[in-house]
This record gives sequence, structure tokens and C-alpha cells, in this order.
Amino acid sequence: MTAQPVETPGDAVPSLWVAAHDVDARRPRSLQRQLGASDTVCERRAAYILAGTAPTDETDKRAAILGTYIHEGLLGAARSEYGWLVERAVADDTLKGHIDAVQLDEETSARVPARHRPKVPAAGGVTVEDVKTKTTFLWDKVRRCGPSQAELRQVYLYADLLRTTGFENIRGQRYLAKLGPLDVQRIRFRFVNRDNGEEHIQEFDFDPMEATRARWWVQRVHELNSPEEARRDFDGPGLDAICDHCPFMTACWGLPERPGTAVQTVLIHDDADRAQTLADYVRGHELETQGKKIKGLARKKLDTSPAGAYGRNELAWGGGNPKWDLDVEAMVDLHDEADIPVPMVPDEKRMVNNLKEAGLAVPERKSSQTTPRTIIVRPFKA
Repeated sequence: MTAQPVETPGDAVPSLWVAAHDVDARRPRSLQRQLGASDTVCERRAAYILAGTAPTDETDKRAAILGTYIHEGLLGAARSEYGWLVERAVADDTLKGHIDAVQLDEETSARVPARHRPKVPAAGGVTVEDVKTKTTFLWDKVRRCGPSQAELRQVYLYADLLRTTGFENIRGQRYLAKLGPLDVQRIRFRFVNRDNGEEHIQEFDFDPMEATRARWWVQRVHELNSPEEARRDFDGPGLDAICDHCPFMTACWGLPERPGTAVQTVLIHDDADRAQTLADYVRGHELETQGKKIKGLARKKLDTSPAGAYGRNELAWGGGNPKWDLDVEAMVDLHDEADIPVPMVPDEKRMVNNLKEAGLAVPERKSSQTTPRTIIVRPFKA
């Protein structure tokens, strides 16, 4: 006997996402009021946090929560199987953070209790690892460009805290705090594709100058008199996902002057700004045109090239599959066989052509919709 599906009212089944958001809101990281290394993605956002500004926007955190779950699962496995130190706190008077993973070298491992030592010490020295989950949409960019400047700054702040103050002296890691400052030698980024699980690793030597730049960045934010003095590091809602999901989006950009207009209009203050922005628009158009020409020629040149790796890039071919069109005659026959009336929908395009061929005016009526607003930029002759 086959079970029959039973429809359940939508409001009768609790949403897992409501529970996930509630749990996430109670996490220590969500309740933290001190500036965290992960908050240094944007100067103005960091300034709002330091100023104690209340969030002005509720954001959808589903992607971030999924990333947290993936982190917890993968890092928990690394702790169990490799003995790595995962989710360990570091802090000083100005900054706080939780390092995804720290792999100790042989010398440092000998200084911790045997049960906490890694099964395989880091061969290149103490290594700080940061795990980032990305979608397939961003995967090609990750493989080509590696971590962003904000991601580099975050991991260098983690590493510098470990080098200058060591692990934070809190419950659960007091034995690590006794080690004092550690000589971090390596930085590792581990990117994980959250859609298919693919893994991409980039590892390099610790650079003291990069750590100093990251510290200067934080110092500048502390020296600001108000968040409004801070720089916006992204282009705003609708253009950057960072802004779209920022809890201070409205505090930062305000509301549009008129409904439906862009909030970026606040960046225009006078005619000089308009002149510069028009010049930027023209330059962007020229670059776009040039880029299309370069791509168009390259595509033609590669048309008969076989797939394979060439230099830093790999060539692959997609498409070329049969296209399927609706078989109208077969559908009419099936309608007749099943005694189903054949739809007789007026053919608008054909009717227009018939009227034009007969020399008759095509009747029109004004709709409630308007055409898209377009921008027209052309050289000005005084």
C-alpha cells in the first residue's frame, strides 16, 4: 500500500532557519562587542562596531550559517584526526579573534601536554590556517586570485596576535596561554567549495610587513572621531554583496532620496563630482568595449584548438549538444487522439504583420508600465 502525501499548512511546521538564526544570535561571536579580526572587512563597518552603533538592518545569514556548520564539521574532523588546535582564541587590548586552525611545529609541540600534541607536527614551522567556504560562482576567481585583501588582513591579524601575545588565557586553553608568543612561520588558506566540496589550498611564508599593514589598518580605525569619517571599502548595496548583507547598511548609506533611486547618489555633492563621475562612466565604457574586442578576437583564434592546459590557463569546450524544439504537429495529433481541444491563441506578431501588409494602422493602448530609464552620455561642446 502506497502512503498518500498529506498537505500540512506552512505555518504548522517550524522553520529550521528560524532555529538556526536564533542559535547563531546566541553564539559568543555574535554577542562579542570588541572589534574582531573578522570585522575588518570594511573600515566603516569596523568603525561602527568600535563606536557601539546599534545595527540598523536585519540581514539574511543563511549563507554565513551554512559556512559556520561546514567549518565546525571540517575543523572538528581535523582536531580528531590530526590533533590540530582549532577555534582557538587570541586577543589583546584592541582586537579579538578565533583562529580556525593552528598547526604546531615539533619544538612547540614538545611544550604542551602529550594529549594535546598534533599527530604530525608542521614541517615548515607554526602554521596559522584560515578556512573559507565559497560558492561555485566565486570558485574560478578564488583559484585565479586567491584571498582578497580583507581576507589577507584578517589572517595576518590572527597570526600577529599569536606572535605578539600568544593564545588568550581563558578556560579550555590555559595550557596554550602558558606557551606565550609563538613564532608563526607559515600562513595557509583553505578554500572549500560549499556546492561540491572541492578544496583549494594556498600556503606561503609569514610576511612581517603584511602584519604591520594590518595593524596600521586597525590603528587608523581607532583614531577616527566618528564612523562617518571612515572610508567605505565597497561600492554599496546592489553592487557588492558585502554591503547587501551588512548590519549597518542604512546607517552607512542612508535611504534613497526618492523611492526606486540608488543610494549611491549620496556620493554626488556638486557639479565637480558629476563631471568626475561622467568621466569614470566614459572610461568604464571604453574599457568594456576594448575588453569585448580582445575577448572576441581571442575566441575566434581558439575556435579549432583542442582542450588542454596552456600556460596558466586550461581550455575546455562546452555546448555543441542537440537542441530540442517543440513538435507542434505531433502535439496537435496527440490533442486530437485524446479529444482535447487545440488551443487557438491569437498570434500577435502575425496579426501585426497582416495589418501592416493591408495598410492599416496597428491599434495600441497606453499601459501602466514605463520604459527603463537609460543614461545618455556624449561629448559636450561649449
